[in-house]
Amino acid sequence: MAFIAPLKGVRFNTEKAGKLDDIVTPPYDVIKEDTVKTFISKNLYSMVRLDITKIPGLSSGSDERYLEAAALFQKWQEEGILIHDDKEAVYLYETTYSLPSGKKLVRKGLLCLVGLAEFSEGVVKPHEQTFDTVIADRLQLIKHCRAQFSQIFSLFSDSQNRVIGLLEAAASEPAGSVTDADGCVHTICKITDPEVIRQIQIFFKDKSLYIADGHHRYTTALAYRKYIREQEGQISDQHPANHIMMYLCPMEDPGLSVLPTHRLLYWPEQLSIDELKTRLAPGFEFEEITIGTRETLVEEALSRMDEIEKRSREKTTSAFGVYHPGEDRCFVVTMKNEALNELEMEAPCLRELDVVILSDLIIKKYFGLDHERCENENLIHFFSDPDEALDVAVKDSATMEDRTPLLFLMNPTRVEQVKKVADAGRIMPHKSTYFYPKIMTGLLFYQFVDGETINRLG
Repeated sequence: MAFIAPLKGVRFNTEKAGKLDDIVTPPYDVIKEDTVKTFISKNLYSMVRLDITKIPGLSSGSDERYLEAAALFQKWQEEGILIHDDKEAVYLYETTYSLPSGKKLVRKGLLCLVGLAEFSEGVVKPHEQTFDTVIADRLQLIKHCRAQFSQIFSLFSDSQNRVIGLLEAAASEPAGSVTDADGCVHTICKITDPEVIRQIQIFFKDKSLYIADGHHRYTTALAYRKYIREQEGQISDQHPANHIMMYLCPMEDPGLSVLPTHRLLYWPEQLSIDELKTRLAPGFEFEEITIGTRETLVEEALSRMDEIEKRSREKTTSAFGVYHPGEDRCFVVTMKNEALNELEMEAPCLRELDVVILSDLIIKKYFGLDHERCENENLIHFFSDPDEALDVAVKDSATMEDRTPLLFLMNPTRVEQVKKVADAGRIMPHKSTYFYPKIMTGLLFYQFVDGETINRLG
């Protein structure tokens, strides 16, 4: 069962800090190091000064950056740049956005505290692998600042839309609104009604939560709880360190979107189209797209892949777009049914994933490139924007003599597939899901306060 609790959030005081649009940022793990100074140039109170641990030219040394962030966090509270909500609340978080197709959507979710549970308990379920180096960095930041700056994005099942319905019907108070770089509008409203909060807590008592985005943040929270237990001994269920802030979105929400992450593979030799076809022929049928510019070729490939996906919801087949920039030719490749038998894994929930078929069948088996070599030689790059991926592929093809860039276009992983994998206790390949839009960092913080008791429902 999932334990949900309200919190006294920490927020920016825009009267002193300035425009919130210039302060909040995407999550730390999607911010490129060379853009950090750009964020700071917009506003000195930018979230990167708290949440990004590698700021070029601003700090050096193993602990200096963490100490700097902690001092800044304390200073901003003392100066009233950051303010504390005086009442426990949960927060309705709405995101209004447009897909690349132009379709407009609204995604609705809940910001609250969630009681920590080990993955083995089956309450909070992951689908991605985590890396110790990332967790070590995030753990040092939490230890020094004693706060969580960005939420974990999780999913839950609510076919009747009870939770969002309760929040929308409740009296609320605006608590912040921003427009991000993609034009997505993020708005949070504070709900303090104890009865509404209690009803939501009751709802979640028999629910599991599925991490969509933020596996490292959640695993870091588990590590921080372990650290506090080592420092203080056994802690109560109501202890602040036994909780973490999450954004919870219903799986059935009509505004929930998962976008694909395309792969740019660098074959470590010269490779012609004929050789490409020979390698993939045992498992795939080729259909060439011949009309239009390279941009049109990619758009048409994505359109045809979407059609194939809609016709095969049971995943009896998978389709990819393949663009060879050196020869300026584009194909849609569709997997033959018998090719599934070539996958060595037994779990059906993994065998049906396009990302697994690409990584294990195409890249590993047909191209002979194992995961370790791809990592060591940096042979695979990931792109959420197909136009950006196309641009990089074309430029690299013109300059590289020892490598052949091949752009693999992907269909998105479906939400029900994420649930299947998590329920089976399995792990997806790296960059299998891209839940869009990202939750903004800086709209709301959770601060671990000594002596505070979290209001869990018993």
